[in-house]
Amino acid sequence: MEKILDIPPRIKVLEALGAIADGRIKLLDSKNAFVLSSDGSRKYKVYVNLEKNEAYSTDNGTKYRGYIGYPIIAFLMLQKKLPFDKKIADALKEIPWKKLNEKYKRYYIVEKIVKEKAKNNGVDSKDIDILVKDVLNELKKLRLKYVSRETDLTAFF
Repeated sequence: MEKILDIPPRIKVLEALGAIADGRIKLLDSKNAFVLSSDGSRKYKVYVNLEKNEAYSTDNGTKYRGYIGYPIIAFLMLQKKLPFDKKIADALKEIPWKKLNEKYKRYYIVEKIVKEKAKNNGVDSKDIDILVKDVLNELKKLRLKYVSRETDLTAFF
């Protein structure tokens, strides 16, 4: 049975922007990439095939919680399939996402902290909210199916 991936928590859009700004994504080809976690301890495999509306990533959100994880979002932004704003991304550079998520255990608290950092870097939280809304709306339209791609990606890693 095919499983349509759920829409992610808002914070995952911001994490994707931060990953791009930090240069933690390596595109391997038009359907495959890997993404390094914010603390450098993990490398996530990403596969997206929009022709078949299917996606896979080894991040916890995608693999275990069933939503579109930030590695997939970042990949789609780099492929120009989702809205992207360089100014907002740059304002989210060098955020220790894993550390913040583990410390506060509430995405809305982390989002508040991150928005404050962005504000200090010259980005209005209203602009962030508009971008997040636009990205989530586009993700809804994609209706990505979860597929297991473990063996298909081994040649890249």
